[in-house]
Amino acid sequence: MAEALYQLNNLSKRYTRGKESITIFSDLTMTIDKGDFIAIMGPSGSGKTTLLNQLGGIDSSSSGEVLFEGSRIDNLSQSRLAKWRAANVGFIFQFYNLMPTLTAAQNVELPLLLTNLSGKERKRRVATALGIVKIADRSGHRPRQLSGGQQQRVAIARAIVADPKVLLCDEPTGDLDRTTADEVLQTLQLLNNELGKTIVMVTHDPSAAKYARRELHLDKGRFLEAEAELA
Repeated sequence: MAEALYQLNNLSKRYTRGKESITIFSDLTMTIDKGDFIAIMGPSGSGKTTLLNQLGGIDSSSSGEVLFEGSRIDNLSQSRLAKWRAANVGFIFQFYNLMPTLTAAQNVELPLLLTNLSGKERKRRVATALGIVKIADRSGHRPRQLSGGQQQRVAIARAIVADPKVLLCDEPTGDLDRTTADEVLQTLQLLNNELGKTIVMVTHDPSAAKYARRELHLDKGRFLEAEAELA
């Protein structure tokens, strides 16, 4: 029987704009198992990225609970939440968010600068992460010297360098052509299949969603359908 990594219980998110209350989603309940690869699809404004931010502890909910390995994270202080994120979550974004003045290796090393690891151990982990995503030969290049696909591989290496339990991906192939997107998705699939990383990916792209084990469709703040696990 699969073991739950996340459990969301009656999660709701509302924003207040003047006198108007805008509900992003209401009473969402779902379980994400360890080792799962979920693609969350839906139209713009459906709450996909907001939900991803709840999972990453970036944004707070209006009501409900977010449990990670059985413990609530939605009620943690900001300092404890920051430590939890650093230990458990890797983020991958559409536009890479790389520091332009740093090399690929230096960008990947950034999350490790907040740890107590020695310089030698940091470099070892950086080399391992770059090797996993098959871009070690570009370790000394700066972002402007890399293609979009190469930059996203560096971003993935940065996301996995601290060995997180979950990767949260917000439109990770939205800025890439189809061939390059497929290469990046194959890398994510490898991380899921061979390294056991749990992956939650927000995407508009049905072709990208096919790489996941499950597809969840979010519309008007609710899951409309959940497809059976893919072969």
